Amino acid sequence: MTSWNYADVFATVAEVQPDALAISQGAHQLTWSEFHRQVQGIAAWLLTRDVGPQDKVAIYLYNSPEYLISVAGAFHAGLVPVNTNYRYGDDELTYLWDNADASVVVFHGTFTERVDTVRHRTPGVTTFLHVDDGTTPCPAWATPFAVASATEGGGTPPWGRSPDDLLMLYTGGTTGMPKGVMWRQDDLFARLNAGGFRRYAGDAGLDGVAAVVREGGPGMAVLPACPLMHGTGLFTALEYLAEGGSVSLLPSRHYDPVELAQVIEVDQVNVAVIVGDPFARPLLRALIAAPGRFDLSSLTAITSSGAMWSREVKEGLLEVLSDVLLIDAFSSSEAIGMGASVSSRSKTRPTAAFSVGADVVVLTDDGRKVEPGSEEIGVLGIGGRNPIGYYKDATKSAATFKVIDGVRYSIPGDFATVRADGTIQLLGRGSQCINTAGEKVFPEEVEEALKTHPSVADACVVGVPDELYGERVVGAVELHRGAAVEVSDLIAHVKTKLASYKAPRQLRVVESIGRTPSGKMDYARHRNEAVEAFAT
Repeated sequence: MTSWNYADVFATVAEVQPDALAISQGAHQLTWSEFHRQVQGIAAWLLTRDVGPQDKVAIYLYNSPEYLISVAGAFHAGLVPVNTNYRYGDDELTYLWDNADASVVVFHGTFTERVDTVRHRTPGVTTFLHVDDGTTPCPAWATPFAVASATEGGGTPPWGRSPDDLLMLYTGGTTGMPKGVMWRQDDLFARLNAGGFRRYAGDAGLDGVAAVVREGGPGMAVLPACPLMHGTGLFTALEYLAEGGSVSLLPSRHYDPVELAQVIEVDQVNVAVIVGDPFARPLLRALIAAPGRFDLSSLTAITSSGAMWSREVKEGLLEVLSDVLLIDAFSSSEAIGMGASVSSRSKTRPTAAFSVGADVVVLTDDGRKVEPGSEEIGVLGIGGRNPIGYYKDATKSAATFKVIDGVRYSIPGDFATVRADGTIQLLGRGSQCINTAGEKVFPEEVEEALKTHPSVADACVVGVPDELYGERVVGAVELHRGAAVEVSDLIAHVKTKLASYKAPRQLRVVESIGRTPSGKMDYARHRNEAVEAFAT
């Protein structure tokens, strides 16, 4: 069986089709030879710094060609790329870069002031690469990305490259603290390619990759409309590049459905990747408002992951895009390929109903497999190629990655039942995690931020249904006796502590939060009251 490393696969594709398009973002386009030359340059430059095998490279960028060049450059140098949520504040960035043991940070110019603040709190980060985005010039303590990417040399590390080399994807934790999911490149490649459009045989080797690309020509063009800093965007981009395809990126930093349609038309995109209704509903409205304006005939599929995609919106899109498949993929940072739901003009699948992927089981508390049609509730687990664990967290690793009857499963905590026909019906996470526009928000973290305000005695935060965002963060606060404060001031206070997307959009002031004698929160009651109070 072939053992895979992305750097070697990308180098092979670049050799076979040097003049084919690799990355496009508006007028900024890179052929495969140009992409690979910059990847080698970044790798060669990184190896002139004080780095060692599998040192961590934190990527603090918006969607851009430089994001993918940085990831591939880290791979090429035998280093570990680490995603960084560009919505994070100072404390969150400090925690992430310290926890990840990052030694290099690649950042867009617009983040210069924040990076300058945080770098004094993260002494382990010794190297900074500045990506010029027309905002803030490169500071003296950083190196221009364009200079680094032009470095001569192949960038081959003296310690070599290995299928065991890692990609680290930070995702939210049950207490709000992000966890670094460690994927071996060999496992990630095999897992993603198993669900790809152009699949390589397990024993293909690099010669097999070259033969497939040479015979089939350039692969499909994909447009991740979602952030590359999340698994949905990054994993999709990696897979299509590995297939010899191209990645198109939206020029704007804020989602615009009209721009999405325009880029699909201009770049002849084959597959668009979105995050459920927050992306799909505005797109549907834009297409209905301007019938015939966009030529989307190149589009064969829209894939969604990370947020609920309602049947109503799917049916609307299929009326407008009759020949397009709508693929609802169910995966997480820790578990890729747990299930998929494919809708077409002839058949629209219900929301949260998925065909089970290979190696997927629904397990009861005592480790038994839930039988189809039994109506028993269990948690989803997937065997086979999985992450090796969470970085520096053996306790959480043991809780998520369990060996049952000799098989190691990834069990992220999604509850489900198995229907008589073998499809799974998702019931949600065991925690109170809120998913708003594809971002995870953990109530406990927001509650603690609210309670740091001097007027707040207690707080409860929940998610309520929202047409645009999937879920909307709302809350209730109990004030100290005699205290008075404007709701807008409390929301602004949270934004000084956490990323803005985590702050409640609405708040109720209640006489008492009403915890149980043991101190537990009645989230179900608060959610019901919030839905009634904030109905839209």
